[in-house]
Amino acid sequence: MSNDSQGSVKGEAAITASPSGSASSQDPPLSPSTTAKPPELPDELVQAGWSKCWSRRENRPYYFNRFTNQSLWEVPVLGQHDVISDPLGLNAAPAEGGAGEGNLGNGQRKRRISEEQGAGLNSIKRVKVKTTTTTTTTRIYWDLDTQTNAVIREHPPPQLVTKLRQHYHELCHQREGIDPPRESFNRWLLERKVVDKGQDPLLPSDCDPVISPSMFREVMNDIPIRLSRIKYKEEARKLLFKYAEAAKKMIDSRNASPESRKVVKWNAEDTMSWLRRDHSASKEDYMDRLEHLRQQCGPHVTAVAKDSVEGICSKIYQLSAEYSRRLRQTHLSLLQDPPTTEVCASSQQSRLVYCYPVRLAIPSPPLPRVELHFENDMACLRFKGEMVKLNRGHFSKLELLYRYSCIDDPRFEKFLPRVWCLLKRYQVMFGSGANEGTGLQGALPVAVFEALVRQFGVSFECFASPLNCYFKQFSSAFPDTDGFFGSRGPFLSFCPVSGSFEANPPFCEELMDAMVTHFEGLLEKSSEPLSFIVFVPEWRDPVTPALTRMEASRFLRHQLTVPAYEHEYRSGSQHICKREEMYYRAVHGTAVLFLQNDAGFVKWAPTTERLAELTAAYRPSPSRPSTLSSPGPAPVAPGDKDSAPKAADMTQSAVTSPGGHDDNNNNNNNSSSSSSSSSSPRDKMAAV
Repeated sequence: MSNDSQGSVKGEAAITASPSGSASSQDPPLSPSTTAKPPELPDELVQAGWSKCWSRRENRPYYFNRFTNQSLWEVPVLGQHDVISDPLGLNAAPAEGGAGEGNLGNGQRKRRISEEQGAGLNSIKRVKVKTTTTTTTTRIYWDLDTQTNAVIREHPPPQLVTKLRQHYHELCHQREGIDPPRESFNRWLLERKVVDKGQDPLLPSDCDPVISPSMFREVMNDIPIRLSRIKYKEEARKLLFKYAEAAKKMIDSRNASPESRKVVKWNAEDTMSWLRRDHSASKEDYMDRLEHLRQQCGPHVTAVAKDSVEGICSKIYQLSAEYSRRLRQTHLSLLQDPPTTEVCASSQQSRLVYCYPVRLAIPSPPLPRVELHFENDMACLRFKGEMVKLNRGHFSKLELLYRYSCIDDPRFEKFLPRVWCLLKRYQVMFGSGANEGTGLQGALPVAVFEALVRQFGVSFECFASPLNCYFKQFSSAFPDTDGFFGSRGPFLSFCPVSGSFEANPPFCEELMDAMVTHFEGLLEKSSEPLSFIVFVPEWRDPVTPALTRMEASRFLRHQLTVPAYEHEYRSGSQHICKREEMYYRAVHGTAVLFLQNDAGFVKWAPTTERLAELTAAYRPSPSRPSTLSSPGPAPVAPGDKDSAPKAADMTQSAVTSPGGHDDNNNNNNNSSSSSSSSSSPRDKMAAV
């Protein structure tokens, strides 16, 4: 795991989405030379991409950001970024090749960059915050680069024309950041049928040219933004600013020629400078200025967007042709051999795809504004006087999860309200008492997750949340708030057919029993490699039904026990707690059970070497500060802790049949387990 340092500047810091923080409206300086780090700038600004350069045209120094291509005449302020070319502040990254990064892998470097990203967002009000000079070390407790191997059966698709409309909507959002032009899809169908020689009565399948002139023209007309009819002066002023902002952002983010980039950026900055300077212009003045800006920037914007828009048109046509071919094959097969009802039902469920987060069935309504400011290392989100907090590291983690998983908000306009709802949901679930409810969110140590990934191919958590997850895909309790951040929804309604999974459920006996029923049903039905590595408490007095059922299951391949007080869990309040409170010792033993079908056992067999690495990973790090005991309400007597077995006495029992368990091993752990159970209630910290 990589470490990085984050510092804050003493004094007043303002986080804002106002365009007034953009570069000066004067002539753009010449291309900078950033071969060496000048000593005039603080290390924080150098790491954010800033360097001091010299303008031969103006004969004075200026400051250039190599990540955002932003130029400023004044010394940049820490945390400031170009809200036009980088409205989310996600492009900040440390200088490549710097000291200490030569040995980092791509995934580690990405995670390190995510911790150093700024937190400026497009929907943030101007908020002043007094901070003090501090230097903190942020550890990373997740790995969002691991690709999932979880495979699911995709639900029957909707009507193919409806699905094609959805693809068109998603492509316009993902590639151009715009809504599809109104009625453009319907006009595309009509225009295509004029030249279509295919056999499908609705879907185009044999057209020349492939790229529709109608769709291409309508999408290009809405780039960089859709122009609407203007009635009032303020609407004209707002439209002019949006066009300049969108044109500059597009030219910065595309592969444009230096000349095009120079012309568009200069005209856009000149327009925004004029808007800030002149507040007495009429509606006609604004419209004339908009027309002039379109004439100057339009050809360059069109040139950089041409390939992307052609790709949209080509992709939609190819999908339409594929849908038409599939329909014809289905019709011909029905005519030749009419299927039974059972065959129809099974054929609809035959498509296997890699798991993806849950999606909204209907578009999200507009969300209210949420304010964000930072107090030292904590991000504070406020809505109508109610504030929720999380540390900077987890705030950056939510940004990455949102970018990976959310498809309906490419501009992050709904990011802050959704983060606020997420935090408020878990805050309400936890309760208001000290440490209340945090036991439901405890997680395995990072070293254990790393061992599970390396040795058993684990890539999915069955019980997690966006706050405590290790992977970018997981199941959680609340799909409505967590789905934007990678959740697949509740695991009991999730039916994978292949993959390697980690299950650390909340230690509720009824939930664990339902989990076992679900696991056995999935393992029984699937012939693909399927594996569940389950972590549950070693409760023996009385024994839990879930543990008894798993130990007697025909899918159990191996079982090992980690003694009480000799292993740790990560705190359920890891997103707000102090670093020294991140880990706590478990007050009871933990049973680790491997449930696998035959194919899963062949692929991820719990061999001696793999189990040895997993057992070693569970031992607490000697360099870590002394950890806390489980945050349950009942304290643990010192005598109980002294009598706990040592880590070297971990017991393992290889299972070859439901009756082949080692009773002596189980009996050896009864005393420590029952002692733990009497000292702390059964609310061991596990993930929701």
